[in-house]
Amino acid sequence: MSLDWTELSEAELATLSIAGRQAAFAEIMRRHRQSIFRLIRAYVGDADEALDLLQEAFVAAHQAMTRYDGDRSMRAWLSTIAINKCRDWGRKQTVRRFLSFAISIGAEAEAIADEQVPADDAVGDRQELDRVTKAIADLPAALKESLVLRTIEGLSQAETAAILSISEKAVEARVYRARAKLLERLGSR
Repeated sequence: MSLDWTELSEAELATLSIAGRQAAFAEIMRRHRQSIFRLIRAYVGDADEALDLLQEAFVAAHQAMTRYDGDRSMRAWLSTIAINKCRDWGRKQTVRRFLSFAISIGAEAEAIADEQVPADDAVGDRQELDRVTKAIADLPAALKESLVLRTIEGLSQAETAAILSISEKAVEARVYRARAKLLERLGSR
């Protein structure tokens, strides 16, 4: 008898995944990969980096599945893991930037890191999307996390607060400040 994975709850899928059923974890990934990818891409601003971080987040989730609380939203749990992976990535980027200047290859590193708009992204709408994505990625982490979870991913204020371990009022304030900074940055270009 074969299970219909799409009919199972997330808690049941987690239990089956812990028991070694790879198809159960594959169903978890199928359900959440798009929203987690959007979250990560909005955080880092680069689709290729986001794909790498998405993979890291799901590997970490698979390894930590025994710590999943079935009463909690799987999406919120995975979002927390993804945000932690993004924070790790941000710290690594900071160290890389520092080291590239310390080794005195700053000019070469900047030339390599110079991101040019690919030819296929030359369409106006795509450029605008890239501009907004980069502006979001450049926000301070606290503002970016709240904005992405709340407005891009559509999580409730309570869910966002739980993921970030802050109050709902703090979420509201951070989203407001993030939007103001985005308007300031995007209006000045």
